[in-house]
Amino acid sequence: MPRPKKRKKFKKVELMLSHRQMKSLKNYCRARKTTPTKLIKKSIRSYTENFSLEVPEKYHATHNQLDLFNKEHESLSMFD
Repeated sequence: MPRPKKRKKFKKVELMLSHRQMKSLKNYCRARKTTPTKLIKKSIRSYTENFSLEVPEKYHATHNQLDLFNKEHESLSMFD
């Protein structure tokens, strides 16, 4: 007896768009003869296929980027 076919597992992702953004997305898709789902999947394909095992070092945030807005010890004052 053949083995049953293994089903692929999928995860659902939701995002919110304004009315204007959705209208723009639908108009663009209609002009390109595609669907919003296909357009979004094509747009993020490089992120969803290339980083499944690990992310190359060049894509990691550097120490300076993380501390950009964390300047609690420094304060600006007009009256120093």
